[in-house]
This record gives sequence, C-alpha cells and structure tokens, in this order.
Amino acid sequence: MKPIKLLFITVLLALTACVTINIYFPAAEAKEAAEKIVDDILGDEAKQPAPAKDNQSMVPRPSEQGYATNLLDFFIPSAEAAGMAKFDADTPAVRKLQAAMKQRHAQLKPFYQSGAIGFTQNALIDIHDLKSAPLKERGQLKNLIKAENADRNQLYKEIARANGHPEWEKDVRDTFAKTWISNAAKGWWYQGGNGSWAQK
Repeated sequence: MKPIKLLFITVLLALTACVTINIYFPAAEAKEAAEKIVDDILGDEAKQPAPAKDNQSMVPRPSEQGYATNLLDFFIPSAEAAGMAKFDADTPAVRKLQAAMKQRHAQLKPFYQSGAIGFTQNALIDIHDLKSAPLKERGQLKNLIKAENADRNQLYKEIARANGHPEWEKDVRDTFAKTWISNAAKGWWYQGGNGSWAQK
C-alpha cells in the first residue's frame, strides 16, 4: 500500500511542477484591465451592465475529496503564483497611449455614431461607410484612423512587453477586440468573427 501512496504523491508533484513551468496568459486579469482602459477611453455612454456572477464558484468543495484535493490545493496555488506574474497594464507608456486615445475619441465619436467607422475583429478601427462622413471631413477621418490604429497596435504590444511576455501580444489584442465591441454604444458598427459588419 505504501508504494502506491508514494507513486500517487509523485504523480501529483509532477503535475504541479508542470503548472509551475507552463506560464499561461491570465485571461481574467487581462479582461479586467481591458475593461478599465476601454471604459476610460469610450466614456460612460458605452458602458454595459456587468454579467451576473456564476454562483457555482461559491459552492464549497465537498469534504469527501479528502487527501488528494488538499494536497493539490496546497501545491497548485503556489505553482500558479510562480507561473504567472501580476498582470500589469498601468505603465507610463500605457497611460500615455490611453490618454492620447481618450482625447482622440472626442473626434472619432461622431463618425462611430454616423456609421462611417466601426471596430474591427482585430481590435482596430476601419471605414464602414465612408459616404456617412461629410466629404470635407474624409481626409481628417483617414488621418484619425491611422493615428488611432498606430496607438492601438502600440498599446497591445506595450502591455505584453510590460508583463515580460511579448508573445502575449496576440492574446492581449484578442481580449481588447472583444472588449471594444462589447462596450460599443448602441448603433455603432463592428466586425464579426467572419469579418462582416454588424450594428449593435
């Protein structure tokens, strides 16, 4: 019986070692950071109600899980802590980009409202219907889009870099893509997963 217990413990330790080695993208923390940044840039008008929390997460674990569960609980939290640093989206570079985008939003907002532009599936903005923008403002609009997308690209890259994981840039971008769209005001346009335009 003792050799079996020893083997069981060895397997558990091996599994927790894998958790420590495999550093994963902290999706929940990234989503929270993206919500904060996007809310600040878009303003109160685009805020959506927070989704209801899953009550199942508050259900206590049954005591019959016993020895194995307790052992996993002891090792895995420390392994996760070792495998994932605190997600940082509040650096001077991020704040500078965020401030520039917030200031620019005042100029972009009328074009969102008219349907001239919308949010893309890769967390940028693009022309949706150029005819919805006055002819004399189309040159300015194209310059605004270019500046906005440059800042957005830099924002995602900077957040990934600030966390010591440049390879997270795509994950950061994907998180922001969903957040821009979910926080868009009613009537604004966005691209779905297949790239086609839809209106909120």
